[in-house]
Amino acid sequence: MRLEGISVSPGTVRNIWIKENIETKYKRLLRLEEEKNGQVLDLTEEQIRLLEKGNPCFRERHVESAYPGFLLCQDTFMVGTLKGIGRIYLQAVVDTYGSFAFGKLYTSKLPETAVDVLYDRVMPFYEAHHLNVEHILTDNGREYCGRPMIHPYQIFLEFNDIKHRRTKVARPRTNGFVERFNRTVLDEFFRETFRDKFYSSVEELQRDLDQWLHLYNYERPHRGYRNMGRRPIETIEAGKIIKEQVTLKQTA
Repeated sequence: MRLEGISVSPGTVRNIWIKENIETKYKRLLRLEEEKNGQVLDLTEEQIRLLEKGNPCFRERHVESAYPGFLLCQDTFMVGTLKGIGRIYLQAVVDTYGSFAFGKLYTSKLPETAVDVLYDRVMPFYEAHHLNVEHILTDNGREYCGRPMIHPYQIFLEFNDIKHRRTKVARPRTNGFVERFNRTVLDEFFRETFRDKFYSSVEELQRDLDQWLHLYNYERPHRGYRNMGRRPIETIEAGKIIKEQVTLKQTA
């Protein structure tokens, strides 16, 4: 209204909100949703975030993950800069079935590092548990995307019969599982350990990260609709039974 040259006092606006029963942000978001129901409406990322926060129905949207290994999320996360070493990047991989997480640190973000974490940490874990990795979801970064027969990451996925899924461009929220993990490891590990300890090498930092990951995956119960108070490894073990049942149905 100010752009139209109309001046209205905050008290008047507040009285109108009360009269229309939209005095809170939650009620205004619900009114917007009701009025635009069934219509195509372009929303900004901020509007989407507020709608999801205000409307509990959005919280019931689940990622399709039938069993462990069905869908993994991978992302490159810039941790920070170590004196004398330079930038440190975390290659993070999270299983969407039970939030079991893998992480390895590097000094660059290259296709080779994206492949290395899969080869060194992820694939051995699933082979030991007699599980297959079927899909991996990444963003459209250069370390993940390129010409299929030349790009190292694409070649690795093709060789291991893993289907590559990509997020929508400029929509990191579509890879929410690993984005949430990045925030957790930043708040609970990196920020805490950098306050108490000086690291002179990536290997030293990796050893402490491995200890934290063991706590995260094997010792700490997780809330949420995937784990419901279980540890991620417990969810993985329970999911192996479901995987066996699916395999039996497919071969029957």
